[in-house]
Amino acid sequence: MERQLFFSGNEAIAHGAVRAGARFACGYPGTPSTEIVETAARLEGIHSQWCVNEKVALETAVGASLAGVRTIVTMKHVGLNVAADPLMTLSLTGVNAGLVIVSADDPGMHSSQNEQDNRAYAKFAKIPMLEPSDSQEAYDFVAEAFALSEEFDTPVLLRTTTRISHGRGQVVPRVPVEAPAREYARDMSKYVMVPQYARQRNRVVLERLEKLRRRAEESPLNVLEAGSSDFGIIASGVAYTYAREAFPKAWFLKLGMSHPLPYAKVARLYEHVSRVAVVEELDPFFEEQIRALGLPVVGKEAIPSDGELDQEIVFRALEPYVLRKPPRRRRPVMPPAPRLSAPPQPAPGLPVRPPVLCPGCSHRSVFAALRRRKLAPMGDIGCYTLGSLPPLLALDSCLCMGASVGMMAGFNKALGKKAAVGVIGDSTFFHSGITPLIDAFYNEVEGMLVVLDNRTTAMTGHQGHPGTGIQPDRAQGPAVDIQRLCEGIGVRCVTVDATDHKALDVAVKEEAAAPGLGVIVALAPCVLMTRHRAGEVVVDDERCNLCGLCVDIGCPAIAPGDGAVAVLESCTGCGLCVEVCRRGALSLAETVEC
Repeated sequence: MERQLFFSGNEAIAHGAVRAGARFACGYPGTPSTEIVETAARLEGIHSQWCVNEKVALETAVGASLAGVRTIVTMKHVGLNVAADPLMTLSLTGVNAGLVIVSADDPGMHSSQNEQDNRAYAKFAKIPMLEPSDSQEAYDFVAEAFALSEEFDTPVLLRTTTRISHGRGQVVPRVPVEAPAREYARDMSKYVMVPQYARQRNRVVLERLEKLRRRAEESPLNVLEAGSSDFGIIASGVAYTYAREAFPKAWFLKLGMSHPLPYAKVARLYEHVSRVAVVEELDPFFEEQIRALGLPVVGKEAIPSDGELDQEIVFRALEPYVLRKPPRRRRPVMPPAPRLSAPPQPAPGLPVRPPVLCPGCSHRSVFAALRRRKLAPMGDIGCYTLGSLPPLLALDSCLCMGASVGMMAGFNKALGKKAAVGVIGDSTFFHSGITPLIDAFYNEVEGMLVVLDNRTTAMTGHQGHPGTGIQPDRAQGPAVDIQRLCEGIGVRCVTVDATDHKALDVAVKEEAAAPGLGVIVALAPCVLMTRHRAGEVVVDDERCNLCGLCVDIGCPAIAPGDGAVAVLESCTGCGLCVEVCRRGALSLAETVEC
C-alpha cells in the first residue's frame, strides 16, 4: 500500500518543492502563505529564508535562479503588489533555473485588508498560472510549475486560496525529480532590460504566450470530466471542489493550468451540454474570456462576487439555471494570434549612435575596476546601465529599481560564495536599495555592493535625492550620508574617490577578497554638473599601435585615427585611458580650466 501523508496545502507545497529539486525558498510572512517557508526550513536539501519584503524576496529568488538553482518564492496576495515591479520585467528576462511564485489569495478577507483576485497578475504579466484544488495537487503542481518554467523560460505563478493553504488532505508522495544542472551564462540581450533589448524580449513573451496557450490545450492539468446531465461547469482551485460536490452529475472543465485559457477545451465542453456556468471566487476572470468567445455562460449574475464560496452557496446560486431553457447555441469565435509589429529599423544611410556614458564619467572607472575581478555584476536602473552595452559589457543584468542588491544576495547565497557584485546608483540606492541591503545583512550574505555616487539623479535631469538634500526649488536641505547609513545597519563601508583609479581598484580588490558583506561608495560628481576639465590627454603617435585597450573603456572622446588614436575636444581629462594604456602612448598634461 502506498504511504500517505496528511498535509495542509502550504505544507504540501513545501514538500513538493523539495521533491521537485528546489534548493532555495524565500518569502515574506503573510497569511495564508506563511507556513510554506516555515515548513521548507525544516526540510533537508533546501535553504530557506525570510526577506525584508516581497519585492526583495522576488529579486533574491531571481538571483538564485540565475545562479542555476530551482527557487520558490512565497507571499500573500497583497504581497504580489509589492513585488509587481520585478515581476513585470522578469516576464521579459525569463529565468535560468525554474522559478515558481506562490500567491496565496484570501477570499473573505480572513486576515487581509482586501480580497483582490491575483489571477489578473498572470494575464497582466503574460505568465502561466497553475491552481491546485487540494493538498495532493498542491504537492504535485510544484514539479509541473518548475518544468513549465524551464521549458518556456518564464516564472510561473502558483495561485492558492485560504482553503487550499490551510485545509488538510491526504498526499501520496511521488518519486523525487532530478533537477537538471543549469550553469549561469552571461546574456545581456536577455537579462539587461534597456529599451533595445526589452523590445526584442517583449516579442519573445508574446510568442511564448501563444505557445503556452497551445500547451494549455494539451495539458493533463486541464481535464474535461464527463457527466450525466445536460449542464456543464468551468472551475479551478477550491471552487472546483465546491461545484463538484454541489453538482456531482454535471460535466466539468477543471482548469489546473488556468492561464492561458484553453479556448478549444472550453468550446469542446459546449459540444456536450446545453448550459454552462463558471464557478469562480471573486472576479469574473474566466467568465469574461469565455463571453469574449461569443459563448453564453452563467457567471456573476448568479455566483457572488465577494467572499468565499462553499458547496451550499454554489448549489443555491446555480440551481435555478440548471432547469432553465437552454440559450441558443453559438459557435465560438476563436481570437486570432496577436499581430506583432515590424521591428524598428534605422533609416538607411544614417550612422548608428547607441547611447554611451559621457566623456569623463566616473562610473567608467568603476566598471574598469570590476572587470578585473571575476564577479558577475548585477546592475540596476540609471545612466550607469549603459555600462552593459559594447564595448564595456560591464553589467550582466538590469531588472528594476533596487534589484541589483537582492539579485546579488540571492546569487551568492545560492552558490555559497561571493560570486556576484551589486552595482547601484546613489539615487536608486535611496529609492529601493536600502531594504535589500538590510535583508542581505540579516541573511548573512557574502557579497559586495558598489554605490556609484555622482551626487544627483543624473539620467532624469539632475534632480536631488536624500543623499544630496537638494530640493525641487534647488534649496539645500538635510542630506543622508550613505557610509554612515550602511555602518548604522551593521555593514562595513568605505568611501573612495572614483577619480582616483588606483585607490578605487585597491578598494574593489580588497572587498572582493574580504569575508561577509561590504559596500564601496565610489564618489565623484556627475561631469555634466561640474563642467570641469581636469587635464588634457596627449597622444604619442610613435608609441601608439592602435591596440584598442583605451577604446575598450567606451569613452566617446577617444577613437581610432590614422596610425594612432585620436582624442576629441569632448575629453575631460579624467585619465582612465592613460591608466589602461600599456605602451605609455597616452599622458595627461597639466590641469587646465574649460
